[in-house]
Amino acid sequence: MRKLKVTVIFEEGLHARPASQLTKICQNVKSDIKMSKNGNVVNPKSILGILSLGARYQDELEIEISGEDEDILASNLEELFKQI
Repeated sequence: MRKLKVTVIFEEGLHARPASQLTKICQNVKSDIKMSKNGNVVNPKSILGILSLGARYQDELEIEISGEDEDILASNLEELFKQI
């Protein structure tokens, strides 16, 4: 199991474009993924779930990944939150 803490670096928050990119990364993996903010837990394979978090600029999100491809997924997610 991998646990990550990432900070929303998008000035507009976690809106449709970065949420779509996040969903694309998460959809084709075998691992179970949970993303949470302030106790609200969603599945990041769903763009509506991500948007329902209402994540704003500088908010901290927790991501929990469990499965056979968790290391690759964790690396991809860390990269996403660094580059956008």
